[in-house]
Amino acid sequence: MTQSTQSNRRVVLASRPHGAPTPANFRLEEQAIPTPADGQVLLRTVYLSLDPYMRGRMSDGPSYAEPVAVDGVMVGAVVSRVVESKHAKFAKGDWVLANSGWQDYALSDGTDLMPLGQAPKNPSCALGILGMPGFTAYMGLLDIGKPKAGETLVVAAATGPVGATVGQIAKIKGCRVVGVAGGVEKCRYAVEVQGFDACIDHHAPDFAQQLAQACPQGIDVYYENVGGKVFDAVLPLLNTKARIPVCGVIANYNATALPPGPDRLALLMSTILIKRLTVQGFIIFDDYAPRYPEFSADMQKWLANQQITYREDLVTGLANAPEAFIGLLQGSNFGKLVIQVGPEEQ
Repeated sequence: MTQSTQSNRRVVLASRPHGAPTPANFRLEEQAIPTPADGQVLLRTVYLSLDPYMRGRMSDGPSYAEPVAVDGVMVGAVVSRVVESKHAKFAKGDWVLANSGWQDYALSDGTDLMPLGQAPKNPSCALGILGMPGFTAYMGLLDIGKPKAGETLVVAAATGPVGATVGQIAKIKGCRVVGVAGGVEKCRYAVEVQGFDACIDHHAPDFAQQLAQACPQGIDVYYENVGGKVFDAVLPLLNTKARIPVCGVIANYNATALPPGPDRLALLMSTILIKRLTVQGFIIFDDYAPRYPEFSADMQKWLANQQITYREDLVTGLANAPEAFIGLLQGSNFGKLVIQVGPEEQ
């Protein structure tokens, strides 16, 4: 079913997953389109961002944000158009960045909206390279990673929206960049299109050995967004005073128990001490929101100068969001995963 002007489709959390999410954890519903009151706008979703952090919001364990309620609309950033406005600062037809989640229509009082103007170029970029993923890459790398010319940086999910941006900014800063990705095609893309110096397929049986060969001078910055076996391979290669920004550990998001094998905690803590590592987690808008203009100015410049490339994996239809999200957690996407919920013009 396509987007309607008569009803509001929404994808809600039907049940909390145990392990990897399944289609049964989601439910597609329809309800009436809400009517804006004074001071509100009615938004129509055009593009919906799907991101790994959403897996954590499906669970009710302790976290940095409240979980999605069972029967509640799945959370997510969206690019929307104003359908009807009773707000002085917004007009019908305006494009905005919002957080109204997996649904066709939503109301807003304007406090959570970022105006994108009447005719933005490539509006879905506000969900990727010019949005949360790009901002995450920029601040984590430059503020915590502090890359220096001649150093070696390693980043996993190298063709994803964060990893691809991290690697390309590191190249601008003069680093040797080694990516890690899932499959030959993604690794080829990272080197030939994104300009990485090397990219290692984490599916290879000798992955750890290949990574060591690609980093003959060790690793000075490891941008952590995956965890799991990638971190296991990185740990012994870290140089003294290496920096590790941590924005995600997608390999662990579906875990229901501790990983098999020996306890790695003692090795990790010893390595942090002996090599004087800096390991710092961050939540992008909680920690860096005031610095968004700095990021936006630099990124706009790099894009205009063609110093950074950007790839989008576009899926059409709100009903396809659950399947696409499940695939995202399995590494099926190639680029920033975006759902086109409705037409740009209507």
